[in-house]
Amino acid sequence: MAGVRLKKINKSFGDTHVLHDVDLDVIDGEFLVLVGPSGCGKSTLLRIVAGLENTSSGEIYINEELVNDVAPKNRAIAMVFQNYALYPHMTVYDNMAFGLKLKKVPKDQIAKQVLAAAKILGIEEYLQRRPKALSGGQRQRVALGRAIVRDPAVFLFDEPLSNLDAKLRVQMRSEIKKLHKTLKTTMMYVTHDQVEAMTMGDRIVVMKDGYVMQSDAPLEIYKRPANQFVASFIGSPSMNFFEAEVKLNTGLSFQSEHFRLSYPKAKSQSLEAYAGQQIILGVRPEHLHLDSSRKGMEVTLEVSELMGSESYLHTTLGDLKVISRVDAEQALSVGETLHLNPAFESLHFFNKETGARID
Repeated sequence: MAGVRLKKINKSFGDTHVLHDVDLDVIDGEFLVLVGPSGCGKSTLLRIVAGLENTSSGEIYINEELVNDVAPKNRAIAMVFQNYALYPHMTVYDNMAFGLKLKKVPKDQIAKQVLAAAKILGIEEYLQRRPKALSGGQRQRVALGRAIVRDPAVFLFDEPLSNLDAKLRVQMRSEIKKLHKTLKTTMMYVTHDQVEAMTMGDRIVVMKDGYVMQSDAPLEIYKRPANQFVASFIGSPSMNFFEAEVKLNTGLSFQSEHFRLSYPKAKSQSLEAYAGQQIILGVRPEHLHLDSSRKGMEVTLEVSELMGSESYLHTTLGDLKVISRVDAEQALSVGETLHLNPAFESLHFFNKETGARID
């Protein structure tokens, strides 16, 4: 096993600067997820670790060894791609064994490693089939098996589940996590899906425009997003945002064109510094509660999406769209006026100019 250390990684394609001074330490045995929108640089960063892209500047260490000038095949890594990249004319066994054959590993050792990987992934019965006879999930397991037999120090995953249907993605997420627990090997996983990031990672790195926005445990990122971008990207449905003025009286209140939220007992030195100023108020849909006492935000229900045990309420507040998550048993009608109220403890505060979190 090995850790990965990236120091001041920069990457440019011509005049386009896609990675900016990325510093990142991946702990030995950690499952690290790189997440962000398309074009944020996450796949480029993974390919730099793999040696498939060169850095414009910066240093890459695997197991404390500087590998900038080391060929991909000698970096002790194995990569699993979005497309399975299986040889259609080869059996599953031969696909998994191909890399070992190139290294001239003895046949009996190849057989031992392939069978061991097939057992871990539950694909022993498919070893003599060709890829066209397999489902998408089975092909992805073969791609994983091909990586496992190399016994790499670091596994690199580049959106490996994107081609699978929703049910199979959930299953494969679980299987990859179980694989990590079994192998206890360092894994770096790229995805644009924040649900994958939250459910799979020991730690999440949120990226935007080539910069690391936040690096932390999933629950910490959910509870304490470092800035408005992270708050909007992590969580489904996305966090609601409102511009509001901070007012001090017997406690704290937030005044906007469309609502006033008052918290008489609330205290916050950080917010008191913003008295009389506009800030961004953030609240997640699950923290907006229906208020029968007609306090809080007066909204109009446009659409109610039944999700099973809960409903997503799509409402309007003036010209703003507001989403809340409520118990599905609530009997509500489109066009109805509702009142939504967040507890003070569930609010997030951001600087209007910089987007940075206000603690």
